[in-house]
Amino acid sequence: MKGIILAGGRGTRLHPLTVSVSKQLLPVHDKPMVYYPLSVLMLAGIRDILIISDPRDLGAFSSLLGDGRQLGITLSYAPQKEPAGIAEALLIGADHIGSDDVALILGDNIFHGPGFGEVLQGHVAGIDGCVLFGYRVPDPERYGVAEVDEQGRILSLEEKPEKPRSNLAVTGLYLYDNEVVEIARTIRPSARGELEITDVNRIYVERRAAVQVDLGRGFTWLDTGTHDSLTDAGHYMQLMEQRQGIRVACIEEVAMNMGYIDAAACYLLGEQIAKSDYGQYVMGVAASAPRVFAGT
Repeated sequence: MKGIILAGGRGTRLHPLTVSVSKQLLPVHDKPMVYYPLSVLMLAGIRDILIISDPRDLGAFSSLLGDGRQLGITLSYAPQKEPAGIAEALLIGADHIGSDDVALILGDNIFHGPGFGEVLQGHVAGIDGCVLFGYRVPDPERYGVAEVDEQGRILSLEEKPEKPRSNLAVTGLYLYDNEVVEIARTIRPSARGELEITDVNRIYVERRAAVQVDLGRGFTWLDTGTHDSLTDAGHYMQLMEQRQGIRVACIEEVAMNMGYIDAAACYLLGEQIAKSDYGQYVMGVAASAPRVFAGT
């Protein structure tokens, strides 16, 4: 399965923070926002990932992450000249997807919960149709909402309904079989001039080939599209670090735990930024990895 991170858009709700920099390069506590969706794809076992962003920002993303080889993955980059909808990412990334299935994640969505890697890996293997991820919210009228049956099969999808049929908001993580590229090519722009991902998903619903995973209790989903939500996300990550001693979405640690790199390589990545608390953490988790490690 291939991965796509859509890190485009103008971030207008975050102005003036995003006048000169991509929203997905802003910090969420101690790391750039893009680390969070990147870590999700890595946890799913996906190692070939395309990052789509405004042409202005591609150089900054490349400077931050490079080609991914230091993490044992492959990263490439493509421009989205104008923010023309989430579904456009599937067209921009068509060559990247090729004959594979694809996981598409929005660059401003943060997921954190126990066993998430195992959940992702279970659904990535042998996907047939599309898999969405639902999160229970108190105000579903603000989101896309899925109605599901007892088996999790999606019966209907509604965008910001006045009278929601459920409180399961559709999050910004989507798994698709390879047919999604051809489906996306049939979509026409909506009234707001965008290629809507909901229109893609509805075709899978009509085919009875769409399921939704309820992320359930103990899970956190954060959308960082406003000043308040960005600040809340930073506070949440700070609290997790202080209370549990972990750093969510530490991509070097994820790469090591997934077996993409070994402990020695992880340690070297931390050593390169050893003057920061983040670098010290990376060195610490590498040094304490359950394998022989001699240091450098």
